[in-house]
Amino acid sequence: MIRVQLPYHLQTLARVGREVELPVEAEPTIGSVLEALEAAYPMLRGTVRDQVSERRRDFIRFFACGQDWSLEAYETPLPEAVVAGREPFRIVGAMAGG
Repeated sequence: MIRVQLPYHLQTLARVGREVELPVEAEPTIGSVLEALEAAYPMLRGTVRDQVSERRRDFIRFFACGQDWSLEAYETPLPEAVVAGREPFRIVGAMAGG
């Protein structure tokens, strides 16, 4: 099981708490986690990534083990701590401006 933490607006849309657990059948990668998330919570399709191009939406970031994984390829394997469930995969709604 992969633990995924969601930002508040996605929690509200999916009607879940801060963290969800997802079974990932394939190799645990960024892409397989996003596919499992969209399969478990269809109302989130198109919110984290574009449905056609599958590119990450602007102002959405991915973090694992305290590092930004937003620019990594979707085929990139996740760290062992995330795969083992010790650390969550975080989806963060970034803010702009300043």
